[in-house]
Amino acid sequence: MKTKPDLTFWGLWNLSFGFLGVQIAYALQSANISRIFATLGADPHSLSFFWILPPLMGMIVQPLVGKFSDKTWCRWGRRIPYLFIGAACAVAVMCFLPNAGSIHLDNTTKIWGLFTTSMLFGLVMLMFLDTSINIAMQPFKMLVGDMVNEKQKKLAYSIQSFLCNVGSVIGFVFPALLTWFNVSNEAPEGVVPHSVIYSFYIGAAILILCVIYTVVKVKEWEPQTYAAYNEEQHTAPTPDDNPGLLRLLTQAPAAFWQIGLVQFFTWAAFLFMWTYTTGTVAANGFATPVDPTTAKLITASTQYQEAGNWVGIIMAIQAVAAVLWAMVIPNIKNTRLGYSLSLLLGAAGFVSMYFMQGRWGFAVSEMLIGCAWAAALAYPFTLLTNALQGRGHMGSYLGLFNCAICLPQIVAATLGGPILRSLPLAANGASDEPMMMVIGGLMLIGGAIAAFGIKER
Repeated sequence: MKTKPDLTFWGLWNLSFGFLGVQIAYALQSANISRIFATLGADPHSLSFFWILPPLMGMIVQPLVGKFSDKTWCRWGRRIPYLFIGAACAVAVMCFLPNAGSIHLDNTTKIWGLFTTSMLFGLVMLMFLDTSINIAMQPFKMLVGDMVNEKQKKLAYSIQSFLCNVGSVIGFVFPALLTWFNVSNEAPEGVVPHSVIYSFYIGAAILILCVIYTVVKVKEWEPQTYAAYNEEQHTAPTPDDNPGLLRLLTQAPAAFWQIGLVQFFTWAAFLFMWTYTTGTVAANGFATPVDPTTAKLITASTQYQEAGNWVGIIMAIQAVAAVLWAMVIPNIKNTRLGYSLSLLLGAAGFVSMYFMQGRWGFAVSEMLIGCAWAAALAYPFTLLTNALQGRGHMGSYLGLFNCAICLPQIVAATLGGPILRSLPLAANGASDEPMMMVIGGLMLIGGAIAAFGIKER
């Protein structure tokens, strides 16, 4: 097998630049979905159920994208066609999703006793948005696995992590920034404010421009060159060349499962963060009023919408902290120690949110969570692609590995509501959403312990 050539810094940069736009879309989704659905009237006890669709679609889509792209060879490349199609679909859906509350549908009757028609429309749009983001996101990880040698792989994923976090900062601050430019941050009950709607429009425009840049700048290897660098024979396919996903799982290296266990704890915690941070900040940091008859935060209040903007700001601070921590990670020679330490710092950030009262205290919490976020982006794919080197079916394995990100989110989203119902009411009469952050911190501690069980290649 020939050794893959070193790429220039800008060669590595171009491989991942489109990821910046994809992450802006993902950040807008992460920071605003709970806010959008709460504004549309979702009960906090049911809020986690709205988060089942994104990981469920990722669990279905990403293994298929990996498997099919492994066998796709065309004039536009191997991974890039999926990247571009996913981004184009995401752009279209981003223009519809935040308008769910503005469409004139009957919102007086609950469907299945749970969703209004606006919520159902939003759910369908969320399903399509996350599907398209997943289709666009996965090829970037595969491009690094395909074209970057082991010596440069950590740098390549660090660049991807940097662009990911820069995209997060941009996406997170958009609503607050537009509010600062006098775009309305208030709206009638059940309608999403213009500051959020226009943020999605601008994010969609940036997404497609970034992806076009990568499509123009990156030229994937043709089949013969790829085979020479990746120890694969470009000959007539045999049954062994196209194994089923279940068979690939049975043949996966031990590191696949060991890293997956860490991922389970990590991404369950992140799902709780995305679901309950807005309610936690609104209750503890902005003294949001509570409806005495329903014990729910009044989402149409100025305090709640200001808290929604502030969540974007502190998540941007988290992303900046993740960028800085990503620069520290390569200097920690013991990989398992670095991974565990990062997750423990994140756990401290989660638990501290329960005790915070002022808005700036949450910024400190998110800085610590940023350390765990940086580790979740940098360590797993570096460890896994090294373990998979020379096995073939890289795309299929990376797609399957995405289940270790999606499955814990589905479990956490399913259990979030029942767990929240079992908690005592907080002093202000609202459900104790801050306690869910403590539970997320305990999950990260479990991930830190599991990280010491990973066997490196």
